[in-house]
Amino acid sequence: MDLDALAGCLSSSACLVTQTTSGLIIGMLLFLVAVGLTLIFGVLKVVNFSHGAFYMFGAYFAMTAYQLTGSFALAMLAGAAGTAVLGLIFERVFMSRVYGADVLMQLLVCYAFVLIFDDVVRIIWGPEFKAMGMPAAFQVMPLFIAGGVVPPYYLLLIGVALLAAIVLGIGLSRSRIGKVIRAAAHNPGMVSALGINTGLIYGGVFALGGMLAGLAGALAAPVRSLTPGMGFSVLIESFIVTVIGGMGSILGALIGALLLGLIRSFGSLGFPLFTEGLMYLFMVIVLVSKPTGLFGKEAA
Repeated sequence: MDLDALAGCLSSSACLVTQTTSGLIIGMLLFLVAVGLTLIFGVLKVVNFSHGAFYMFGAYFAMTAYQLTGSFALAMLAGAAGTAVLGLIFERVFMSRVYGADVLMQLLVCYAFVLIFDDVVRIIWGPEFKAMGMPAAFQVMPLFIAGGVVPPYYLLLIGVALLAAIVLGIGLSRSRIGKVIRAAAHNPGMVSALGINTGLIYGGVFALGGMLAGLAGALAAPVRSLTPGMGFSVLIESFIVTVIGGMGSILGALIGALLLGLIRSFGSLGFPLFTEGLMYLFMVIVLVSKPTGLFGKEAA
């Protein structure tokens, strides 16, 4: 432990701003992955263990698009759209065949594709580490807020993730298709009886979840190294987020991701050898006090 370093940071506005910003970008990336995971579980009742692969593909799609076009906007679009299409194909061809099956069967299918997708990345892009690099538009002087250093790209990342959260929240609560999706999550048989194609809804939800994970990968590409298997660690942390926030809760995914990001950021100062353990410890504390998670609901 290094509590002196943590106390020193908390008493310094510069360190506080820097570490909080770092925690926010970790949290926002986790939110984009976790919210897709919790959305798929909430509607399809499937624990998508292969979800981290869409984050990985989003990063590689974005890097390739940026190398071809030099436009980071197109790179983000490629990362999000490419994984949406991939998610739709994956759901229609494979996952739709194990709906209602034993959870172990679903996990085995998903884990098989984790290994398959990792090998596909090795075949296409190679096994070595790759770096997309910071887009030219963001290779500028950082901002200084209360003495803390904040790269402009961090603000874009946080802003895009917040926008995605707002659009998703409003879309699911206010729009007609959002109401249909929520109805399908609660009573798919009734929705189908009303003449609505539930298969189309399931495919769309899976594609949306893949798109959000791909967007997270595209946003992470300029600041993270790209390597086959990079989606596994973010998948585990995303599961922690969904458990903390409550399975099926979008607000819970946001709050859980932000809390986890801040724990990682500040925990690396005070508990550098126990940062990972802090996340699991926090999850245990939440589950002991509220087994359904912070915003989860008791099963009817």
